[in-house]
Amino acid sequence: MAPREPLLISVPIAELRPTQITVGYREVEEKRRRWRAHDPEKKAEFLGSHMIPVLLGPKKKHYVIDHHHLALALQEEGEENVLVTVVADLHKLDKDAFWTVADHKAWAHPYDAAGLRVGFDDIPKVIADLADDPFRSLAGELRRAGGFAKDTTPFSEFLWADYLRRNLKRKLIEKDFTQALEQALRLAKAPDAGYLPGWCGPLDG
Repeated sequence: MAPREPLLISVPIAELRPTQITVGYREVEEKRRRWRAHDPEKKAEFLGSHMIPVLLGPKKKHYVIDHHHLALALQEEGEENVLVTVVADLHKLDKDAFWTVADHKAWAHPYDAAGLRVGFDDIPKVIADLADDPFRSLAGELRRAGGFAKDTTPFSEFLWADYLRRNLKRKLIEKDFTQALEQALRLAKAPDAGYLPGWCGPLDG
């Protein structure tokens, strides 16, 4: 049998279910700015090339497994629908089995804004209810600044956020993001960060 073409479906953002608890609001704002800067005629093309990967879960609901920041940014910019591609059809599983599979496949990230693992029932039911984790924003900015390389490890930015959380104060990020980023860049080069995905090595000399 020939491999099937990915099935693209247009789904209301309001009906998407998250598989994580937090995003970085600063990162969402950055995506909103970039969306507004797009040529209106190219917005449809952008949406066509940035499909949201989802699981088909219980009751045939669509569970987002990547691009939570983009989905929230588009919703806040007034977009109602996005194209999704179904990565796995798990709709026949009951809720507990669904979350067990999602967890083992690294399709879910049930960690709160303090970086603590919580129950799957704590994951919000809608994209609009995702909470802010400033350390996730800092990790995203750190990657863009060259602090670490993009990596295919699931939730790699959350692993970096957790490392930064253990080494920086949340107040610093909220009061002086630039200073926090400078400190994060130094922390990113430390040998202690060597276990993290996309680590770029220690400072020379």
